[in-house]
Amino acid sequence: MKSDNAKKGLEKAPHRSLFKALGLIDEELSRPLIGIVNSKNDIVPGHINLDKIADAVKAGVRMAGGTPLEFHTIGVCDGIAMNHIGMKYSLGSRELIADSVEIMATAHAFDALVFIPNCDKIVPGMLMAAARLNLPSIFVSGGPMLAGTVKGQKLSLSQVFEGVGTAAAGKMEIDELSILEENACPTCGSCSGMFTANSMNCLTEALGMGLPGNGTIPAVYSERIRLAKMAGMKIMKLLEKDIRPSDIMTPEAFKNAIHLDMAIGCSTNSVLHLLAIANEAGVDIDLKLFNEISAGTPNLCRLSPAGGHHMEDLYQAGGIQALYNELNKKGLINTDCITVTTKTVGENIAGKPILDNSVIRSIDNPYSPTGGLAMLFGNLAIEGGVVKKSAVAAEMMHHEGPARVFDSEEEAVEAILSRKIVAGDVIVIRYEGPRGGPGMREMLTPTSAVAGMGLDKEVALITDGRFSGATRGASIGHVSPEAASGGLIALVEEGDLIRIDIPANRLDLLVDESLLVERSARWKEPELNIKTGYMKRYAQAVQSASTGAIFKK
Repeated sequence: MKSDNAKKGLEKAPHRSLFKALGLIDEELSRPLIGIVNSKNDIVPGHINLDKIADAVKAGVRMAGGTPLEFHTIGVCDGIAMNHIGMKYSLGSRELIADSVEIMATAHAFDALVFIPNCDKIVPGMLMAAARLNLPSIFVSGGPMLAGTVKGQKLSLSQVFEGVGTAAAGKMEIDELSILEENACPTCGSCSGMFTANSMNCLTEALGMGLPGNGTIPAVYSERIRLAKMAGMKIMKLLEKDIRPSDIMTPEAFKNAIHLDMAIGCSTNSVLHLLAIANEAGVDIDLKLFNEISAGTPNLCRLSPAGGHHMEDLYQAGGIQALYNELNKKGLINTDCITVTTKTVGENIAGKPILDNSVIRSIDNPYSPTGGLAMLFGNLAIEGGVVKKSAVAAEMMHHEGPARVFDSEEEAVEAILSRKIVAGDVIVIRYEGPRGGPGMREMLTPTSAVAGMGLDKEVALITDGRFSGATRGASIGHVSPEAASGGLIALVEEGDLIRIDIPANRLDLLVDESLLVERSARWKEPELNIKTGYMKRYAQAVQSASTGAIFKK
């Protein structure tokens, strides 16, 4: 066992003394040491229940003959960090989480790890750490929040963000917005739509790193506690069989996960994170692969913000296993991939049909014959941009309009709420990329304001920043190269025509090349927006969004 390096032999007497200071006895020291990687805190709604999950995991580990030892990571709530400087730190927390897990697991010689994440950057950060360390590992998330209800209609946090725009447009009374505020988030858990947190928890299950149900069992259900106990027991089986993340997160597993991503309509952030996780796993994927898989994968689900269903509905309809089963009818899933169940995908999905075709459509009756995400390329996005196609109105699949240019999110939000944006406009928000932000802010405020003001079928938005999974409309993010690196988005001027053709995967600036050469000669690289601390170092190390915003090697 790896932990023997810290507990066996004459020279390890001081080490054993320190373990005994924890209250451990020799019997516990003779067993494998299992690190319980918990992101519990008191500020993130998806994480306030993770102490209960951790207790259940520890019980499972002990029942199966291991000794659990818990440590913690940081975690940012993207909703609370939204539209102020805090959001600049969210994506950067992903790398810090991965690094901190590497340090703790290596310094303390754990034999295996159970990861307990829930929200946006914590899940991919932990998956990156699991791939990097390659110790036997399993994930069990805290689970999704239940949807709220107002006047018999289900709602989620996205309606509150959109309500701000609706109220600003004079189409909603402040009292009505207050009712949304009070009812949108009724329980603990990751926000109830197919936003980034739930996207990543579902993709963890799809990759094979979480037990069936990991992505969809609601946070407040006792079944979630039972799942955590099973995860604690299963890590001991993974250790016994020496099944590691490198055995699970294979090229075929990533392809399976991308098929699911397209079928279920995950957040655009899932692209950023899958690229980064694959990099740590030594698996070669790129944006073109996403388009290739999307072209042959039908979109079977439209959860909030793309539709009226929520995570609890997906759970009741059969969850990820039912979706895999449906995709497998057309041979889209590699069923031989091994998973943390110690069984194959094929064994896991056997006898798991769709239970509600209004939530998960059959593969013969999809919402669309292609996937929920699209990667756009063109002179404005040579390295690519990403749009949640399943949440775009039919009227906006093709759009050409004048650029309304803003060098920060704040400038754009002020213009939107002041009704300075009109039908046909293409809002351009730049210098918000991984380096330029720094941190590639998630911008739900401007996109939800556009939707709330009723302009989502008339106005497009493009940015080198990124969006919340709660974003809907023709919102194109991750435009690369970013403005701070001299990408063409830095040269766009007010009134320039921009053409968006989502079915053709195109994003183009309609300006003569000679004029762009002149503009390029005048352009100057901007100073860093944050000049001290972690985000300064982050800006100096981070690469393009097209790489997953990973650090330079």
